[in-house]
Amino acid sequence: MRAAAVCTAAGSLVLTALAAAPSGGAPRPELPPGGAAELRGTVVAAARARVTGIDFGACPGAREMPGSLECGTVSVPLDYARPDGPRIRLAVSRVRATGRDPRSGGRAVPRQGALVFNPGGPGGDGMSFPLVGLLSEWKRVAAAYDLVGYAPRGVGRSAPLSCTDPKGFFKAPSPAPTYPSAAYKKKRAAEARAYARGCVRRSGSRLRFFTSLANARDLEVLRAALGEDRLTFMGASYGTYFGALYATLFPAYVRRMVFDSAVNPDPARVWYLDNLDQSAAFEARWADFRRWVARYDDVYGLGRTAEAVRAAYEKARTRLAARPAGGTVGPGQLQGAFLGTGYDDGSWPLAADALAAYLKGDEKPLAALAAPYRAGAAVAENSAAVYTAVECNDAPWPADLRVWDRDNTRLARVAPFETWANVWANLPCASWPVPRRLPLDVRTAPGVLPPTLILAAERDAATPYRGAVELHRRLAGSTLLTERGAGTHGIAYGPNRCVNAAVDAYLLQGRAAGRSAECAGRPEPRPGRPTFQETREQELRDALKGKDDREPAGK
Repeated sequence: MRAAAVCTAAGSLVLTALAAAPSGGAPRPELPPGGAAELRGTVVAAARARVTGIDFGACPGAREMPGSLECGTVSVPLDYARPDGPRIRLAVSRVRATGRDPRSGGRAVPRQGALVFNPGGPGGDGMSFPLVGLLSEWKRVAAAYDLVGYAPRGVGRSAPLSCTDPKGFFKAPSPAPTYPSAAYKKKRAAEARAYARGCVRRSGSRLRFFTSLANARDLEVLRAALGEDRLTFMGASYGTYFGALYATLFPAYVRRMVFDSAVNPDPARVWYLDNLDQSAAFEARWADFRRWVARYDDVYGLGRTAEAVRAAYEKARTRLAARPAGGTVGPGQLQGAFLGTGYDDGSWPLAADALAAYLKGDEKPLAALAAPYRAGAAVAENSAAVYTAVECNDAPWPADLRVWDRDNTRLARVAPFETWANVWANLPCASWPVPRRLPLDVRTAPGVLPPTLILAAERDAATPYRGAVELHRRLAGSTLLTERGAGTHGIAYGPNRCVNAAVDAYLLQGRAAGRSAECAGRPEPRPGRPTFQETREQELRDALKGKDDREPAGK
């Protein structure tokens, strides 16, 4: 999902949506989550990987990267029910533990193993993750752990998926009707069917094997290839979902797991209802942003109330529909750019500046913020293809477009900001030509799984708080750490020292704060002051200028 949970107003509207879907249309779900054959295949593949390991060396095309960054590949079955059948290779990156704690005068610390990270998605690429060890908040973890990133199956160099020609992936400028007409819905439905057919045409029969369950099994093979007896893992957003699948399937191989901004794993909500939940939650976060802008009317001049700021945004939408900024920024690009304000409040000053400048006659800041990044079209197309394949393969979706129309028309009355954009992103799943699986029931019994740590911002829109509560309920012995009043998506090692201290204590010492704990929310951004994200981006640039040129330590 573009992430996942529903406000009260929307929840009662959609509880029976799947049950109402008729039997015609797209293939009905016919595949169970997986059974003995897939388990045996995972055991075979993991044993094979334990022997072969990963031959780490220089990273392709990484001349500007520090010498301590190493890359390699791990072989996994395309189909875990046939471990000796076709295989694919996943790209893996690593920076080895420094062994020196910077907060204790460089005191030597013992290596605790590998920390494997997934940034979310589906479709997110974690290959650059090990570079976070250059940032101050991560240095204690980087002293004790090898930092390991990888590109999940289908992503980047890992048997990449594609659904359409990247050259035509960005369609800009584009409209973004808040209440689309019947004709517009019909047009988007036809485009979604064509996109789904394109996924089969360009990716072939292997398409069905790109699932969250396969990602969880790949994680088990990666653990073995790294030579780790048990897995230490941090997953963000979607990474929490297949991390939870791993915990359910392979609890004996878990050492420590951090779930940062958790997807709701309830099988009844994966993924159709999760996406409705997300659209509702973004409306509340969009209001948070507008209230913040209104408090600084003396800076931005966009209005003294949230409603006045909304009116300013709508004025910009209308202008852009008539004359796109920079020739490529229409209402669709505006909506896409401002969706970012729901993910990270660090983006608020830049978004407000761009909107204010545009309405005063300067379109350049908005064009810079919202115009498609043409050089990144291939990466964006690949990410979208993986997103679509995984979510459509993972679970049942309504095949009847009337169900989609009913649920989202009702939801858009109270949550118009993201609702229809979210529909268009997921609509290929209505006509997906590949059999879908039934979601695994994420659940562990008391004493089976070591203590795990779940992180959640109370007003997160991408993965709403209710999902973290549900995951906490399902993983016995887990700790739920809540950042009160905050809404940034992904809170580990951000500006909140309370959260960071709790993650350090868990990863470095295995200490968790009982069943639940709280941290006060981070301060909201201030106009004219560097945001946390900006200061850390500069820190990383400075570190890479003086990059560590040590030779890789080898396998």
